[in-house]
Amino acid sequence: MLTRLSIRDVVLIEALDLRFEHGLGALTGETGAGKSILLDSLGLALGMRADSGLVRNGAAQAVVTASFDLPADHPAMALLIENGLDAEPGEPLTIRRIVKADGGSRATVNDQAASATFLREIGAHLVEIHGQHDDRGLLNARGHRALLDSFGRIDTAPVAAAYRAWATAEARLADAAAELETAARDREWLEHAVKELTALGPEEGEEEALAEERAGMQKGARLADDLTAVNAHIDGSDGGSAQLRQAARRLERLAGEHPALAEAMESLDRALIELGEVEDRLAAANDALLFDPARLDAVETRLFELRGLARKHRIEPVGLPALAAELSDRLARIDAGDAGIAKLEAAVADARAAYEDAAATVTAKRQMAAARLDTAVATELAPLRLEAARFRTVVDPLAQGQWSAAGRDRVEFEISTNPGAPFAPLVKIASGGELSRFILALKVALAEEGGAGTMIFDEIDRGVGGAVASAIGERLSRLADRAQLLVVTHSPQVAARADRHWLIAKAHDGLVTRTSVRALTEEERREEIARMLSGAEVTAEARAQAARLLAA
Repeated sequence: MLTRLSIRDVVLIEALDLRFEHGLGALTGETGAGKSILLDSLGLALGMRADSGLVRNGAAQAVVTASFDLPADHPAMALLIENGLDAEPGEPLTIRRIVKADGGSRATVNDQAASATFLREIGAHLVEIHGQHDDRGLLNARGHRALLDSFGRIDTAPVAAAYRAWATAEARLADAAAELETAARDREWLEHAVKELTALGPEEGEEEALAEERAGMQKGARLADDLTAVNAHIDGSDGGSAQLRQAARRLERLAGEHPALAEAMESLDRALIELGEVEDRLAAANDALLFDPARLDAVETRLFELRGLARKHRIEPVGLPALAAELSDRLARIDAGDAGIAKLEAAVADARAAYEDAAATVTAKRQMAAARLDTAVATELAPLRLEAARFRTVVDPLAQGQWSAAGRDRVEFEISTNPGAPFAPLVKIASGGELSRFILALKVALAEEGGAGTMIFDEIDRGVGGAVASAIGERLSRLADRAQLLVVTHSPQVAARADRHWLIAKAHDGLVTRTSVRALTEEERREEIARMLSGAEVTAEARAQAARLLAA
């Protein structure tokens, strides 16, 4: 929803700050007061082409800032994230467009640089502007299929899933055919590689385990001489262990002669116990580091073979088992020949048939929804003085190359404005007021499915009055229950339906002409509607009629 619009130095607007709320808002004023400037300013923020002619005379630049409050699941929020822009749920979305008098321009979204193309893309999700020069919104046939699906509550998920399955099956067939063609050329190499890998028989984790085993045996080889020397010092006939035991036997005979000798005997006993533990641990180390030279040679030979074959295939040794399986599988597929291709072709045919069945179901539902929509729009035409017009929803088949996850149908809204006249797309309608009223009828029939959160109708009541204007006002009010609506109007019946009313006026102080916009009080609103009823001279009867319109 549009919440704020700030305009600085745009044509006749020097400075303007407007706040908006949910519901129906009316913008009125005399012809030439500057209503188009307001819409052009908003259009500038939504990506309209920047024209230096919009800059107020004497100003260096024009600036327009539009703020929107959006729910976290709004499509615009996803678009921001997709384009790498900040999008904080609960925070307003702010778009600023600056046009310089020398013709340069720049734009920001939440204070981050953005292109005019991106503004147009995100603007399509934020605001719909319907008027005699509008070429977006409901006039864009590319969106008609989605609108019809929303109106008919048509679930296209099954056809989308079937389309993806079909595409996947075709991709697998194409890959298999290309691989088979390539592999057939490489059969001789494949046979040799598979034979070589099979003969070597690499196992999962083998290279790492062999490397660890070899490292352990190499460590044993390096430590063998030192451990032998250590053992000789401790356990030989002249080693420390034998000497200490001899000393212990002699000291044991003398220990009773003096307390200090007894204490020395106790210490020597503890030393012998510790020395025994040293001997045990040395023995354990010797056992652990003991290696068989023949086993070391065998391990090194195996490692050399594994690593050599891995280098040949330009992979790590750990990948050899997987490579063996992969090349064997490729060779098996070659041997399987056309049988595998035939199986994949059958899968493609089945997937296509499933897609066509799902698409046919969606087509049937669209045709039924189209008939209901045609009836709903027809009901709205007569009260809007379009009783001679006819509306139809065209659901035509697409060429196979245009089939998609959305189905096989082209959907377009067409009308005939006069009896006997051929049907044509909405954009071919000549009358701007007629087009706006037709869009209103379609909007009401669609119950606002697929629309932006803010809609603007520019002079939708042009050339009508009385009951037709009242019908337009009633329908706008009804739409405003579901979305924010702003209407530029010359019709008192429409203005009286609004929840809020702004007056656009132009003033000249002898030197400068300025356009202003201000919110009207209830009394001012009655006076403005009276002016719209009576013209230049506001009569008492006009004021009374204005009061009756507002009361109704």
